Amino acid sequence: MDLSKVPVGKNAPWDVNVVIEIPLRGEPVKYEIDKESGAMFVDRFLHTAMYYPCNYGFIPHTLSGDGDPVDVCVVGRHSVIPGAVLRSRPIGVLFMEDEGGEDEKLLAVPVDKLHPFYSNVKSYKDLPEITTEQIAHFFQHYKDLEKGKWVKILRWGDEQEAAKKIQEGMERAAAATKGQLGPVV
Repeated sequence: MDLSKVPVGKNAPWDVNVVIEIPLRGEPVKYEIDKESGAMFVDRFLHTAMYYPCNYGFIPHTLSGDGDPVDVCVVGRHSVIPGAVLRSRPIGVLFMEDEGGEDEKLLAVPVDKLHPFYSNVKSYKDLPEITTEQIAHFFQHYKDLEKGKWVKILRWGDEQEAAKKIQEGMERAAAATKGQLGPVV
């Protein structure tokens, strides 16, 4: 897949494309798509016996503060294969710290055109509380058995904060591409 040809979304930051790397309830394997080649690589095997509580991926043409594309957890009822592009609507953001510094995971739902199941979900607060608790629990503990790694959950932010993170990520990526030969994906 040529990631440079996958747009940020139809109406960013409110309707974005998420390139899925790890499916909902998939094996405890952390995959990452190499941004230059488009190839899917195994980043690592999780040391904990946990599975991802969401479809996990990134928004192309964005950069978060850690230098990677903006991470997104897309809540859903179905697993989406790695490499698929999932149109999503941001509903919140989980602010965290880890051994590398500040880290955020945006929370999103599939757009209504894909399925109306989440049409009434405008904020992470509209989800069942157990859903957001499971997501926070996963990210707080998924690195527990990896030496030198840790995660601290700070707080949840609303859909406005999520949109701001996407906008900042788009601006950061645009600034990073100035003077480069190819686009940041």
